[in-house]
Formats: sequence, C-alpha cells, structure tokens
Amino acid sequence: MIRALLVFPVLCASAAAQAPVPADPPGPPPAEDAGPGDAVVEAAARLRDAVKRIDPLAKFSEAGAEFAVNGVALLLVYDINADRMRVIAPVAESASLTLEETTRLMQANFDSALDARYALAKGYVWAVFLHPLSTLDGAEFGSGVAQTVNLVSTYGTSFNSGVHIYGGGDSLEEQQELVEELERKGEDI
Repeated sequence: MIRALLVFPVLCASAAAQAPVPADPPGPPPAEDAGPGDAVVEAAARLRDAVKRIDPLAKFSEAGAEFAVNGVALLLVYDINADRMRVIAPVAESASLTLEETTRLMQANFDSALDARYALAKGYVWAVFLHPLSTLDGAEFGSGVAQTVNLVSTYGTSFNSGVHIYGGGDSLEEQQELVEELERKGEDI
C-alpha cells in the first residue's frame, strides 16, 4: 500500500494544487480475529466496481484503491474483518494550522461537512468519508466520494461538502460574513 502511495500524485496531474500525499497515510484499523461475513465481502467487491466506474485508471490493492475525481487524488481503504471503509484525500499539512483555522475545521465538521469530515493525522489535514462496509449502498458511496472531493476543493473558503449546511452551527454565519464582505468590495463596480 505504501509503495502504491508513492505514485499517488501521478494519478492526477492537476492534484498538484493540493497538499502532497504523505508517504504513510492513515490506513485501515487492525483486523479483528473474526472472519468477515459474505455481505461484507460482497460489499467490498461492489466498492471496487464502483471505483472502476468512477475512475477507469484506478489502481487497486488487496484492501482498497487509489483513484481520482476532478483532479483530487483519493484513497479507498477497507477492512472486511472490521466491516469498515474510508475514502481519504490529503488536504494540507497540519503543522501550519492556526488556532482559528483549526476552529474553522471543527465548525465545518459540525454543520457544513456533513457525511465527510476533516481530520488530522500523520501531520496532514484530511478529508475523510467513513462508513460501515456492509450497509453502504452505491448512492451513499457516490455521495461520500463527492463530499470528500468538495471538502478538498472548498478548504480555506467555505469548508463545505457541497450538499447543504445542516444549521445550528457557525458555518452559515461565516459564509454570510464572506458574502457581505464581497458585496461591500463590489459596490464600486
């Protein structure tokens, strides 16, 4: 898996604008002793098929795939023994995050990131979609991938998964302030 990640940036040339892919991204949790059920094995096979449809150039490993959507490099990892999957994408190095930026990530996780989330691991900010493997359907997987891509694309601006803002948090207010600021700046046009 690690060797495969070294060629990850080659998968999509336009991914250069995002953070470099670390050599050791967070992988799946350790496998449990119990064997996987048929539903979990079938779900993993369906995920692989879905990834092939999303990106015909995807590279597969025993426990996942590397693929790209709209120039965003993604990594699917799953553990059939734990019945879990995740789609991750590197967003930025975390060492330079300010307290305000970290707070903004947490605000987005509350109300505008929805099913995908921002996470910190291995010195990076990640966009992450997590789900039980056996109950994941195709529409949920597609939505989760799209939300992950949108979190990468909107990092530093709206921090939005692209679906909608749930409400009750701070993101709508943050975005309204940006709109008002841009409206003020555009008044002279």
